[in-house]
Amino acid sequence: MGGLEQRFPVPDKNLSVEIKGNKTDLVVCRYDDHFLVMATQIGTMGTILHARKEQGFTVQPTFNVSVIFGKRDEPMLLAITRQLIEHISSSGSSMPLVLSLGLKDHSMDTLKGIVSAVIENRLW
Repeated sequence: MGGLEQRFPVPDKNLSVEIKGNKTDLVVCRYDDHFLVMATQIGTMGTILHARKEQGFTVQPTFNVSVIFGKRDEPMLLAITRQLIEHISSSGSSMPLVLSLGLKDHSMDTLKGIVSAVIENRLW
């Protein structure tokens, strides 16, 4: 290949941040038909959620958030997913979001730190 570096064909950002003393690895990818955000403090995908903007005739947008795999009894995970899809939608994109959260700590401060880091490194 003569020194050419081959990149992953999907636009992505990969970073590590410290949130409440825990190393948190983040990956943000923009595929043709959805966004993928993975945040892990435990080295696994953890709970996987899906969020999308509902198409309708109302003035205020509505969003559908569901758990695909993992903890279904964590309302804060649904809240962070809704916050991210609302941010994506308000930025002009209508693509859905797949969010993977493998966290040691599900506190409000941890989730706010993840939202902040994702928004700072967004691909939408």
